[in-house]
Amino acid sequence: MDYNVLWFVLLGVLLAGYAILDGFDLGVGILHPVARTDEERRIVLNSIGPIWDGNEVWLVTFGGALFAAFPEAYATAFSGFYVAFMVVLFALIFRAVSIEFRGKMKSSRWRTTWDYAFFGSSLLASLVFGVAVGAAMDGVPLNQRGIFIGRFVDQLHMYPLLVGVMTAAMFTMHGAIYLFLKTEGAFQKRLETWMWRGFGCFLASYLLVTIMTLVKIPRATQNFQDHPWGWLLVFLNVLAIANIPRAIHQRRAVYAFVSSSATIAALVCLFGLALFPNLITSNPHPENSLTIYNAASSQKTLRIMAVIALLGMPFVLTYTGIVYWTFRGKVRLEHHSY
Repeated sequence: MDYNVLWFVLLGVLLAGYAILDGFDLGVGILHPVARTDEERRIVLNSIGPIWDGNEVWLVTFGGALFAAFPEAYATAFSGFYVAFMVVLFALIFRAVSIEFRGKMKSSRWRTTWDYAFFGSSLLASLVFGVAVGAAMDGVPLNQRGIFIGRFVDQLHMYPLLVGVMTAAMFTMHGAIYLFLKTEGAFQKRLETWMWRGFGCFLASYLLVTIMTLVKIPRATQNFQDHPWGWLLVFLNVLAIANIPRAIHQRRAVYAFVSSSATIAALVCLFGLALFPNLITSNPHPENSLTIYNAASSQKTLRIMAVIALLGMPFVLTYTGIVYWTFRGKVRLEHHSY
């Protein structure tokens, strides 16, 4: 068994899990200003209140797995994207603080301040996540030792920024569908409009990113020659995107959410296929790229980690399933709610 490839796939699974689960969390935060009354804003917060911290565990696990399996890539990523990671960290901290602190006082000014913090930090995190993905696709300057030698501003050009916009639009759509599932009445009816708006923004940005990827990053399709099954991912991605408006039109919100989740998963898979076997692509010197082989831990370490993952993942998935099943259904505000 090629444990290097195995851990590349497992990292993709963790990233996809985080993007799907925390994606609707972030989307809910972006849509927070849509709520008009204090009761509606509390419903928004309580729709994710029992689960948001568990969703972020997927990101922590992804970082830990990257550190253990590919330490050189971890070191280069955290040095090259240091500013971006700090921005994301502060955004995630402010999201958590906003959720917990908003209800501590009944002052309207106090609550409005944390409402804006919740919205701003959710939008900022979504944008920065997307910019990081765009920069990884485009490549960053690395020296012969695989060390980042550029500047943060070098990552802020058109393509990564556009991917950031697409990511924020995708999470907004994903969050709107989730909120539609958790609400009812007039608020739910307004959210139906935002599902369409989110989908429209996502579709427009998705098409633009796809065109720019094909034109600007031709190596993104090179692996399709060696792995023709990759075209199946493209087909499934297009099918999932096409199913979203169909499900919204039919008012089948669960089906729309499944299609939205499948869209995110397919995009993560296509991102991994475009990078493979690179973890961090060097641009303009691709020979300096960090791959799943030259940046990996020893084979013994990868094998031990694989055993731990095999034993631990069923517990994680079972726990996640139990939590979501326990808090299924519409949001009901109680005295202990946020």
